[in-house]
Amino acid sequence: MEHQEHAVLAAADRLVEAFGSHDRDGYFSAFAPQATFIFYNLDRCLRTRAEYESEWTLWETRDGFRVRACRSSERDVQIAGSVAIFTHSVETDLAFNGEPSTSTERETIVFEKQATGEWLAIHEHLSPRP
Repeated sequence: MEHQEHAVLAAADRLVEAFGSHDRDGYFSAFAPQATFIFYNLDRCLRTRAEYESEWTLWETRDGFRVRACRSSERDVQIAGSVAIFTHSVETDLAFNGEPSTSTERETIVFEKQATGEWLAIHEHLSPRP
């Protein structure tokens, strides 16, 4: 079990690192194509990775969205067969049209172990940190 937890944490680290460096390709490759996304600041659920990629492009073009850094803390992993639930607190430095901003949130990412042994994210839920 401990080996699987380390593998999930490594997958989460890659996802957070790619997000924190605005590595769009690296970030989205951490998600399965059928992944779903719930963001508290968006009025709808994104039902696929492609929907999220389109939304990301809109944020970049309309809002000048840029991720400058991302820090993960209070990390936990629960394994349930081929599914893992990763929870953490996340602090993100962003820029919108060149203006810096920092958000503090809590996040749940559900990973699924693929036939290849790789853990891919299949769901992300982001909530504001009280």
